[in-house]
Amino acid sequence: MKRDMDLVRLIVLAIEAEPSGYAPHPFAIDGHTDEEVGYHVHIMAQAGLLDGHDITSMGSKSPQAMASSLTWAGHEFADAARDDTRWSKAKDLAVTKAGSVTIEILTKILSSLMTSALGL
Repeated sequence: MKRDMDLVRLIVLAIEAEPSGYAPHPFAIDGHTDEEVGYHVHIMAQAGLLDGHDITSMGSKSPQAMASSLTWAGHEFADAARDDTRWSKAKDLAVTKAGSVTIEILTKILSSLMTSALGL
């Protein structure tokens, strides 16, 4: 399964929107299968964006995890990625200049765009 940075963003923003700080249960993202969401939660936990629990079983088609909450890095990513215009511009820049998008580069571009918007 390919990593989908738009889905990563949607997951982070959905968890951040919960008043309790915990991921909603059941957790679903419109337009994405449970398998896609579970896999992305799994790799996002590996990347340190959220705390999650591995729920992979023998019958799983891919690694699966259940999100519990965002980490500090996840909140930082949410703050940088929240604005739709900035998100689109950052993705376009990354693909145009580098040919692909990584979380590290995307976060740096988002931060740079925020810094520029502030005139710093």
